[in-house]
Amino acid sequence: MRIKIEDLEFNYSSTPVLHDVVLDLDGAQFISVIGPNGVGKSTLIHCMNKVLKPTHGTVLVNDTDLSEMKLKDVAKIVGYVPYTSSDTFPLTVVDTVLMGRSPHTGWKPKAKDLDIVYSILKMLSIDHLADRPFNELSAGQHQKVMLARGLAQDPEILLLDEPTSNLDIRHQLEVTSILRELSLHRDMLVIMISHDINIAAKFSDRMILLKEGTIYAAGAPEEVVTADNIREVYGVDCEIMVSDGRPHVILKMPVGWEEQLKKLSMPPKEGTV
Repeated sequence: MRIKIEDLEFNYSSTPVLHDVVLDLDGAQFISVIGPNGVGKSTLIHCMNKVLKPTHGTVLVNDTDLSEMKLKDVAKIVGYVPYTSSDTFPLTVVDTVLMGRSPHTGWKPKAKDLDIVYSILKMLSIDHLADRPFNELSAGQHQKVMLARGLAQDPEILLLDEPTSNLDIRHQLEVTSILRELSLHRDMLVIMISHDINIAAKFSDRMILLKEGTIYAAGAPEEVVTADNIREVYGVDCEIMVSDGRPHVILKMPVGWEEQLKKLSMPPKEGTV
């Protein structure tokens, strides 16, 4: 399993979003893509699954130019879990996840496909939701079902856009740990967008840090998550601690923040103490 990107550029109309992106991601591993809002993280993975067509450059999937592949063939190799789902139909959870099997079976699933779906639901500890309508679930349950649907594609490469965004801290750790295990035990290349630098650093084999539409740093977590990189890309100072051999960011409050808070404080209402 391999994604190779050469001189990638992408523009929305005349607005440049990505430029000079070069990547070679090969083999089973868990990779996190981090960076501030608006630097092109989602655009980058959309260029990897043919949702978007690059303005310039090439994306190769298993050494085949993505632009020459049919969408159905792409879906057999590349799974995708979006940030949110716009699905509003009252499908059950089973039927929603079963849609992930369509690249392999069309619209007539077999008993084998149901077995795959139920095994994934059990792995994610949501098998008790199997017969619940998808549009009645909580935001966190939604997110896990969308992850299950992506896994049901049985992809070699799995792309995820902030898969833990609606989950509490325990479930964030659980889902990220599952993604790590998938890369190890199912020989899968997993690429996840994350805004939680510490959780990403705890589980990732490699991290990619974007700044202003291009790759600022890439490598092992300890190479990417440094005080200098955080200051340069995010504009905040921090200390880096090491926990279990992994970097952990401790943010510092900006100089003069107490004075800023005083300026923002409102005077008490008349008649209050």
